[in-house]
Amino acid sequence: MKQLILLRHGQSLWNLENKFTGWTDVDLSDHGKLEARRAGQMLKAAGYSFDVAYTSVLKRAIRTLWILMDEMDLMYIPVYPSWRLNERHYGALQGLNKQDMAKKYSPEQVLKWRRSYDIRPPDLTRSDRRHSKFDPRYAHLQEEEIPGAESLKDTLHRVLPYWHETIVPNLKAGKKVLISAHGNSLRALVKYLDNISDDEVVGFNIPTGLPLIYELTDDLKTKDHYYL
Repeated sequence: MKQLILLRHGQSLWNLENKFTGWTDVDLSDHGKLEARRAGQMLKAAGYSFDVAYTSVLKRAIRTLWILMDEMDLMYIPVYPSWRLNERHYGALQGLNKQDMAKKYSPEQVLKWRRSYDIRPPDLTRSDRRHSKFDPRYAHLQEEEIPGAESLKDTLHRVLPYWHETIVPNLKAGKKVLISAHGNSLRALVKYLDNISDDEVVGFNIPTGLPLIYELTDDLKTKDHYYL
């Protein structure tokens, strides 16, 4: 049996303020730090461990992982950050309040932007200083690789190459893997692992700070999965 642990980062400051976050590099709230600590305590108490960890290049996921590793006394484990595990890019909505956008565009429209599989929010123009092309952590990417906005479908297409090329070989080698990432990058991966339909994924949500354990067969098919 192969072991995979998925963890959505703890509550961020913009989760607390009900803002669209996406690729904006927002830190954890105090409650989010507590969620990360509790996740580590739960995993340790239940006898779980891991050999290698993957995370996005956004500090809310990285800090969640740091806190969890500290709680589990696993600070020596190798950690690999990748932009491919970033949150879904919310385009021009980033930094805006979700309730305000619902009043402006209608709750139905905002729900489509947030939860639908293949509908993108409004694009962030490449001249906007919020655009990630101005962020040095993406300087190694081709400009066309840096999105102005993404649907969940786009996010899945971004995540899967990293899953197959980098994470899968470690799972097949028998290593226990933890991924500390985001609500939508993990939704996309779970959609793939569990073969969730485009319609069903609209209602699927992953809570912050609660470890999701996957037991996988040797060919990486889902045998079982559950939250601690």
